Amino acid sequence: MTRGTRLPPQEQNLFQLIRARRAQAEERGVDLIDLSIGEPRGPALLSAREAAAAAVMSDHEEMHRYQYNASPGAPDFAKLFIESCLNRKLDDDDVAFLPIPGIKRMLGLIPLACGAWREPTAVGTMTDPGYPFPVDWCAYLGADQYALRLDRQNTFRFTPDDVQPGTQLLMTNYPHNPTGRVVDRAWWERLCEHCVENDIRVFNDAAYATLAYTPESCTLTEVAADFPELSWVEAFSAAKVIGNGTGWQTGAAVGSPDFVSDLGNVKGNTDEGFVAPMAAGVLAACQTDREGIDSYREMYRNRIRLFIDTLTEHGMKLAVEPDAGFFTLWQTPDRAFGEPVQSAAKFNFRMIDRCGLIGVHFEPGYIRYAVCADVRELAGDINEAFRRADVSYT
Repeated sequence: MTRGTRLPPQEQNLFQLIRARRAQAEERGVDLIDLSIGEPRGPALLSAREAAAAAVMSDHEEMHRYQYNASPGAPDFAKLFIESCLNRKLDDDDVAFLPIPGIKRMLGLIPLACGAWREPTAVGTMTDPGYPFPVDWCAYLGADQYALRLDRQNTFRFTPDDVQPGTQLLMTNYPHNPTGRVVDRAWWERLCEHCVENDIRVFNDAAYATLAYTPESCTLTEVAADFPELSWVEAFSAAKVIGNGTGWQTGAAVGSPDFVSDLGNVKGNTDEGFVAPMAAGVLAACQTDREGIDSYREMYRNRIRLFIDTLTEHGMKLAVEPDAGFFTLWQTPDRAFGEPVQSAAKFNFRMIDRCGLIGVHFEPGYIRYAVCADVRELAGDINEAFRRADVSYT
């Protein structure tokens, strides 16, 4: 018997690569301006922490046991949390709910709930540019994954014409990471009609729904309930709702009863549920601290405006104006530091090595910068980095 990997050769995904490069820069003693991290800084809202602390101290067994597909420690959590995210009531006769331990841990279960464990499944994803987890999961599951067309020409909104024949599942992500792009009701209606006609299931990752800055932003849930033949699920996370809830691993899914049942079946067989006291804290903040929740959205909105103004003054060009979240996506310059730029990766690594400024690159030509850090406090360092870079476009 020989020890060794049992996995096929596979490159690190983009975010693992960026973390490794960041660690290397730190080891060399580089002073970093880290604009790559896509998670809020600081603690969760005080209202959430106080309620979670009280829940931890509770003597009720329901608060300390496995939750599985229910939420005995936080009754009706999924419905109440999603309604707070949407700021509207939902009819229980039209949809089903499922509490989940955040969205990322569900991404691999979505193709499984569509039969990827027993037959090849064609999956369209928003991953070019986009968060790589769906690509990785489809690779592990042997699903036939492809990236839907997202570029400046279609303003990072794909159309039904971009959905390949034979697709069985669409894994969408609006509001979108990394562009901050949102879609409106009419866009969802066209997609839902196409999916009904072609028997395609739709899953939307709505992690940034509560950080939308424009009234045109619409969730799948607000439209899909009007399509009784559509099989769909939308997932919401507390990670960005309560300030920094990324480690709380709390969220909820809503959708057509058939898809939610299949997802719940797979989840129930493989997952013990979320941590009840965290869910209790999230729910308390959603029900009593809208001012605190709204303040984070406005904070990111103001930071994005300041950051865009700053980089634009140094000659950087936005790929698209963000409508939500805390990301900005930029076109990769053609020249920097007096030298040609061959790729987005080389530009990013050059900025890290020479200025300590870290972003996330997406080939062939985009760079993402987050405003989770206080870019107002970092304004001097950011200005100096781009002054030195002296970027230009042909």
